[in-house]
Amino acid sequence: MTSLTQNLTYPTTSGQTYRACTRCIMDTVADRSITFDEQGLCCHCLRYDGLVNARRLRGIRGREALRTLVERISAAGRGREYDCIIGVSGGVDSTYVAWLVKQQGLRPLAVHFDNGWNSELATKNIERVLRNIGIDLHTHVVDWEEFRDLQRAFLEASTPDGEIPTDHAIGALLWKEAAARGIKYIISGMNFATESISVPDWSYGHSDWRYIRDVHRRFGSVKLTTYPHFSLPYLIYVNVLRGIRIVSILNYVDYDKGEAMELLRNQLGWKDYGGKHHESIYTRFYQGYVLPRKFGVDKRYGHLSDLINAGQITRAQALAEMQKPPYAEELQQQDLAYVVKKLRLSHEQFEHIMRTPIKSFRDYRNLYEPVQWLRNGVNRLRKHQLYPR
Repeated sequence: MTSLTQNLTYPTTSGQTYRACTRCIMDTVADRSITFDEQGLCCHCLRYDGLVNARRLRGIRGREALRTLVERISAAGRGREYDCIIGVSGGVDSTYVAWLVKQQGLRPLAVHFDNGWNSELATKNIERVLRNIGIDLHTHVVDWEEFRDLQRAFLEASTPDGEIPTDHAIGALLWKEAAARGIKYIISGMNFATESISVPDWSYGHSDWRYIRDVHRRFGSVKLTTYPHFSLPYLIYVNVLRGIRIVSILNYVDYDKGEAMELLRNQLGWKDYGGKHHESIYTRFYQGYVLPRKFGVDKRYGHLSDLINAGQITRAQALAEMQKPPYAEELQQQDLAYVVKKLRLSHEQFEHIMRTPIKSFRDYRNLYEPVQWLRNGVNRLRKHQLYPR
């Protein structure tokens, strides 16, 4: 049995027996550590079934819970210029969140992390949408020399976690802006309906500063003096002592990604990028070129499987989508030239990186066990309605 994406050559584990989930499209090609139950359901679908009631509310229950949550956010922000913070990237989820919070009567401050890789369309989408709905924007422009050095370090570390420098910095920026402004709620575009599958071997380190710091210590050369970051003690401080909460507001509504895109296009002038997270040139290139060609990772498996579990597409539709390349070959080559030049790599250096033996976050210092313990603890609190969904 070959990969569903037959137009790409992916590394495979020799001797492994191919098996696919009976519900979603996750299989032993997409996730080599995948497991199945007696009915053929994969561990990702079983995890979804086990957490969906704790993470997602629909219909009347969702609307009532959302109304209560909005009242709580408004009360906590009374007397302040803003009552919540939202992160914006220009993508579907964060843009829909911006529209939704305004519909609910909240007073958000939009925060954008500019890492130097915004597509021109992303910049226009952010500016156009926020202007149309009347939300103030705070943009943090990263020190490019520091950030370039960190991104190169992750490429040289040879793990599939090359986007962790951006993801971690976004989280740090949101926490620190909220703490500095006395805001109690960060409203996130993360949602269980379309982003429930998590495979550590695909990407790890969003909350693990020890891991990021060790990769940079080994492969970096520029001191990270201004790069936004946070440690686990800081995370505990802002949650426990400052009482700041992250709210995944899309878990309180009947969120359908296709319907959301149509609304954004028709009402706010938002324009589509043609792929998930393609608002960032580096993300588009990393997920569509580096991950498949070097690591045998195609995140579309997870993205489409999430939509299957959410009832937004069929398995047949997902399989048909997987027959297409991640994105147009001509654009891949344009992105390759742009990324190599921007990171100050020669083509020979980049090709050497692509040939370097694959490693895992486990080959570097990390806090995997404590991070998982905290994540599972938050999910338990959500189950008992002691933490926002």
